[in-house]
Amino acid sequence: MAEGHPSSVLFCCDYNSVRSPMAEGIMKKLHGQRIYVQSAGVRHEQEVDGFSVAVCSEIGVELTQHRTRSFEEMEEWGDQIGQYDLIVALSPASLRHAQEYTRTNAIDVEYWPIMDPTGLGETREQKLSAYRQARDQILTRIRERFPSGNAA
Repeated sequence: MAEGHPSSVLFCCDYNSVRSPMAEGIMKKLHGQRIYVQSAGVRHEQEVDGFSVAVCSEIGVELTQHRTRSFEEMEEWGDQIGQYDLIVALSPASLRHAQEYTRTNAIDVEYWPIMDPTGLGETREQKLSAYRQARDQILTRIRERFPSGNAA
């Protein structure tokens, strides 16, 4: 483990379009290649959310190239979920899905109850404010859990 951190982390949420891509992008910005980081969703029917892209861009995190993916899709592509050191679930549904992997693999699972900003706010600015709150919750949790000398 690098600096006492896990060597690989998988962030997950419902669709891999809002919270988990933000977490993946922030983690990569803070830790570069010191920790292998990916994200997944229970499902992947949606593209990365434009508001997530916008609020992450404000802190220098690029999400425009992110492609949404599910747990199953990752495994089809050869990324074995059971090989991750840590899965961080950002939604109740993804927590239940992540816990299934602990039955047959030695994986730590953590639950970070990050608010889902989708559907919040009436105006564009209100929506951006909700997404910023979720982004900042994720940023705070990552900085606390995986301390780094870099700043986002």
